[in-house]
Amino acid sequence: MSYQLEGRLLEVCTCNTLCPCWVGEDPDGGTCTGVLGWHVDKGDVNGLDVSGRSLIILTFIPRNIRRGNWRVRVYVDDGATREQMDALLNVWTGKLGGPVADLAKLVGEVLAVEQAPISFEVKGMNGSLKVGTAIKADLTPFQGATGKPTALHDTIFTTIPGSPAYVGKATNYVAKAPGFDVDMHNHNAVSGSFRFQA
Repeated sequence: MSYQLEGRLLEVCTCNTLCPCWVGEDPDGGTCTGVLGWHVDKGDVNGLDVSGRSLIILTFIPRNIRRGNWRVRVYVDDGATREQMDALLNVWTGKLGGPVADLAKLVGEVLAVEQAPISFEVKGMNGSLKVGTAIKADLTPFQGATGKPTALHDTIFTTIPGSPAYVGKATNYVAKAPGFDVDMHNHNAVSGSFRFQA
């Protein structure tokens, strides 16, 4: 196998709640600016251990999410070695195939790739994400009648293929980077777990 990765997703965007992109509809306002963050709890890429590493994309989506042409800035945590960074980029650019390759096809332009301090925390179902001085977000899931988090299954679009997505709100979402200027409250948030292999 090229890679086996298990971990968690935190995602926020400028869409209202709930995000229409996951069900194939156009983003609120016609475009979307989002942060998609994957943290690898355990796994390897071509035998190289990448456990504990995070990869985040800050992305502008100019229309319906499935039509692609995303413009992205990519961040890998600064604890990653050059070999680990290259391995993660090979997965998330689709070079190693598998479920992640379908996401990679949606990217039209990579504006920058850099390493930065990344804080990726999940406490219960709440999450927080911080990427250097560029990104900060805090996420809280919705709860159903039974007290369990509200989940989406079998959606037409997903950033964690094969896993349920827990929907909620980002109590705050700030993104300040070249080409990006977001400061919002109580907009869309998604969290979940992933298991990718190819």
